Amino acid sequence: MNNTHAFSARICHALETVLLQTKSKYRGHAHKLMDISVLQLFVEVMKQGSFAAAARDRNVDPSSVSRAISGLESELGVRLFQRTTRQLSPTEAGTTYFERMEPLLEELQQAIEVTTDVSGQPKGTLRVTASVSFGQHCIVPLLPKFQARYSELTVDLLLTDAVVDLLAERIDVAVRLGILAESTLMAQRLMPTRYRVCASPAYLKRAGRLQLPQDLAHHNCLLFPLAGFRTRWLFKDKQDQLSEVPVAGKAMISNAIALQQCAIAGMGVALLPNWLVDADQQAGILVDVFPDYEVTATDFNTAAWLVYPSRAYVPAKVRGFVDFLKQSIERE
Repeated sequence: MNNTHAFSARICHALETVLLQTKSKYRGHAHKLMDISVLQLFVEVMKQGSFAAAARDRNVDPSSVSRAISGLESELGVRLFQRTTRQLSPTEAGTTYFERMEPLLEELQQAIEVTTDVSGQPKGTLRVTASVSFGQHCIVPLLPKFQARYSELTVDLLLTDAVVDLLAERIDVAVRLGILAESTLMAQRLMPTRYRVCASPAYLKRAGRLQLPQDLAHHNCLLFPLAGFRTRWLFKDKQDQLSEVPVAGKAMISNAIALQQCAIAGMGVALLPNWLVDADQQAGILVDVFPDYEVTATDFNTAAWLVYPSRAYVPAKVRGFVDFLKQSIERE
């Protein structure tokens, strides 16, 4: 505990020193320290590039962000941003201030998290992002149990199929699907992903069963608008022989759950992940058309990954969520 308080005091002293040095440089004297939240807002504006983006993230009016930054500039006696009707760009002083302030605020946040963790139950807000389909199907059903276990945590779940910048959006944990790109982020594999070519019993009765992957040429395929998914599917047989099969169809749908629903309704054949359709296959609602083949649109070794910012200290709220989700997925 003493080490934690000493760490917090050191960071606060460093922040005070930077503020005083900056004011001395630009005005020759120092006033009272400005609110830390204004400094955090300044860093957010620098990262996001506009008052409007920072305002949207905080759910406030852009004019209030502009006033806060103007107040900071007045306090420092220096302009931090050049403003035009179309663009916001940092001045040399703004860039220098950001380079000094941003790592100190990051350390201050870590000090707060360390102190909170030492005090017991994780508190605060946990920001999580995942794709719409994975989030709805795999994360949302687990939230009641998670919040019952961590009653003092607020969960902010962002479901989007866009790749979110974890640092700019202050995301604590992301679930990413597929092959991970090289990055400085920390990652743990949550679960392997296996794809199935699925169709409803009613569709197969009407359109005829498929014997080989090449038979897809005579069937209506329900397509996902990503490279690979919409033009050809890849198959590997038990002898590890690979084949690339062109696919075509009359429906292009950008959501996996919507594709699943269309397949259940008998519209055609769909390529869907195991985490979404395994229960449907067990219930007989969907049929695995090619059970003797591995199939994918991009890579056979895809997975769902838990990704979070690389840092010296991982907060208890992040550790708790990661462990909870891994244990819950393994039990299912």
